[in-house]
Amino acid sequence: MIGFIGLGSQGGPMARRIAEFGHPLMLWARSQASLDPFADTRALYAQSVSDLGAACEHVGICVTEDAGVQAVCGILIPAMKPGGCIAIHSTIHPETCRTLAAQAATQGISLLDAPVSGGGPAASAGTLTMMVGGDADVLETARAVFNCFAGLIVHLGDVGAGQTAKLVNNSLMAANMALAHL
Repeated sequence: MIGFIGLGSQGGPMARRIAEFGHPLMLWARSQASLDPFADTRALYAQSVSDLGAACEHVGICVTEDAGVQAVCGILIPAMKPGGCIAIHSTIHPETCRTLAAQAATQGISLLDAPVSGGGPAASAGTLTMMVGGDADVLETARAVFNCFAGLIVHLGDVGAGQTAKLVNNSLMAANMALAHL
């Protein structure tokens, strides 16, 4: 079972693509309104983050900011079974990912930092760019999920490398936008 947390403008389309590819999917959200767009899918809804963690081998997280990811992982890591994988699709600090990966490893859980670029339209089209940090073998196992919503998946090294690349990408985009407005 694949789990997904963070059903906003980018995460929602990512989760929908997983459901459309026929993968068994379990979702958790703070509000029912975030789950309503999935009523026409076979997705299951978890009552809590820990219920989702206990039921899923792979969990994607696409919530905003470091604190949100840390809060989710603080509940998810103890709930998941050894051998599971957490994929962080949020854009957060590389050190946060390294800390969470170390915590997950104590429970026998792998963690990939796998931020995405392209926004909601690219998520809906399945053409997101994904920058991945983490174990190459874990990435190969996770590709079946990632291929649902990403058109380009680049492995960049150890945990934290994906976030570093995403931050550079965002900085270059901001610089280009500033130059375009001169």
